[in-house]
Amino acid sequence: MAEFIERAKFTCALGGALTTIAGINRVIPIVHAAGGCAAALSGTYNLAAGYRGTGYCGGTMIPTTNISENNIVFGGEERLEEQIENSLEILDADLYIVITGCQVEIIGDDAVGVARRFKDRNVIGASTPGFLGNTFKGYDAVIKAIIKEVVTPAENKSLNTVNILGVVPGHDVFYRGNLDEIKRLLGLLGIRANTFFGTGESIADIRRYGEAALTIVFSNQAGIESAELFTELHDIPSIRTDLPIGPEATESFLYQIGEVLGIEKEYIEAVTEKEKRKYYSFLERIVDIYSDIDFQRYVIVAADSYYAYPLTRFLANDLGWIPFITAINDITDEGEQENYKKKFEGITSVTKPRVTFNQNAGELIKEVRGSWPFNHNQKYYDTFGPAFVVGSSIERGLAEKLGAGFLSVAFPVSNRVVLSKGYVGFQGGLTLLEDLITELVSAR
Repeated sequence: MAEFIERAKFTCALGGALTTIAGINRVIPIVHAAGGCAAALSGTYNLAAGYRGTGYCGGTMIPTTNISENNIVFGGEERLEEQIENSLEILDADLYIVITGCQVEIIGDDAVGVARRFKDRNVIGASTPGFLGNTFKGYDAVIKAIIKEVVTPAENKSLNTVNILGVVPGHDVFYRGNLDEIKRLLGLLGIRANTFFGTGESIADIRRYGEAALTIVFSNQAGIESAELFTELHDIPSIRTDLPIGPEATESFLYQIGEVLGIEKEYIEAVTEKEKRKYYSFLERIVDIYSDIDFQRYVIVAADSYYAYPLTRFLANDLGWIPFITAINDITDEGEQENYKKKFEGITSVTKPRVTFNQNAGELIKEVRGSWPFNHNQKYYDTFGPAFVVGSSIERGLAEKLGAGFLSVAFPVSNRVVLSKGYVGFQGGLTLLEDLITELVSAR
């Protein structure tokens, strides 16, 4: 019997494609799907991603074929060709990407083939029906199309240039701030980072991504297929790593990348020591109040695999909180689940978190209650508290039931406005610490 996902934390592949395109400067999607798909999915990543906006041409501005019953019966390729012509005439962009919904893929429309007829006018296509998978599949479909059709092969590699993958715009609500900090950190080592979505990057820049010497993938679910295509078409090797949040993870990340690219350890040490001095000069300002008022908390982290381990690692290793449960919503393969669990063996806290995998966000309260002994009116009872929940807006209700503090970090985030903030790196660790402690003192 089929099961449904209760309160899913992602959209379908078409939604992933739309939010990916919205993150690239002067790129317009042309949606071949039924009416309502484009606006609804674009709106989701506007309202639930820190009110990020609709991008260069998103929301109700998205050109779409709005196919009807007639197109379903007789085919919609002619309607798509008409829509592409009209879009090219009216809308100005550096690249147009045709993406597809479920209906047109079911009837067999060759949307990518239609897009190919307009290749000389900067039009490409990607197959992104909802049944392809979730947000991450749509992200990879678009990025792979760009790698195939836009990125130019380069005979000579730039040994100090890397491509960044796995950071899904909108789905990582803090993607702009995170990418800018990744670029800054790598820049301290003399490395230029190509991010697709970073401040100031354009299609002209993306065309030169074939010059990179390495691809860095920050996700277990997104960007892996795209990295493999970079290797296949452009001979660029790749590595997978975790999002570096805070001093411990960031220092480890810089040494990891430096080793791969052959950067001297002494140089990396000089860079990290300077960054750590700055970090701890700010951190020491809150040490007294942290200790005197006892800001240590049991912490529940509820996020996708992109954020779950990095957040838990920072909260336990750098902040000294006690990890209780880390709930991950996007890994369904049992083998991948076991591999991901192994990451938590490096948590320095004596108490290791219980790592769970469940796409149904509403069931987390059952996990919490089933993991802590009930109060049977015994003489002494160790209550679950003080506690803190770091997750998405969906976990706000859980925090209220537990009487816990709450901060939304993972998608969906509808209770915060996010512009340039990020949680990556040394500076990102300080920003996250500020947000956590601010939540604890906000009622004073």
